[in-house]
Amino acid sequence: MKLYYSSGACSLSPHIALYESGLAFEAVSAPTKTHKLADGTDYYTINPLGYVPLLELDDGRRLHEGPAIVQYIADLVPAKQLAPANGTFERYKLQEWLTMIGTELHKGGFSFLFNPATPAEFKPVLLERLHGRLKWVDSELAGKQYLLGDHFSVADPYLFTVTNWAPFLSVDLSGYPNLLAFRARVAARPAVQAAMKAEGLLK
Repeated sequence: MKLYYSSGACSLSPHIALYESGLAFEAVSAPTKTHKLADGTDYYTINPLGYVPLLELDDGRRLHEGPAIVQYIADLVPAKQLAPANGTFERYKLQEWLTMIGTELHKGGFSFLFNPATPAEFKPVLLERLHGRLKWVDSELAGKQYLLGDHFSVADPYLFTVTNWAPFLSVDLSGYPNLLAFRARVAARPAVQAAMKAEGLLK
């Protein structure tokens, strides 16, 4: 398998999931600023949408979208218990979290703040909305090790990844003790450190 990623982007989430899975894979840098691979290939010829992540299987089939990719990875290694079994209520809770993080935090919050085209007068509104969502996430993490309880799942690296962007956007997380404790737990995992080192995010 090949994972196309851009350092520090949302593709860090499946990158972590792959390290957690123990599966063999190749990580291919596809920087979102240049859309050029190391060999000069135009990334748009691989993914016409131009963004990451993209997972290419050994038979050439490709999967777009992080929430789909991480569930696919988890289902390849059920013994690792990176996702609850399909059809269970707990699996739908995983999908609920992946959807919430993707729509309410990632695309509905941080992405707008990153975008230089976002009007300055709109940013306070975005920040207020984002903090409202983060406050709710913090309350949901009370008494839990991870999003689904005491067991790590593929939803956790996604939340970890998007909240990594907070310092770059002056989003203060100091008022969310449960979220900060969660982030510390996830950051300490060997697979997380391996993925971050591979992306040049840790020395």
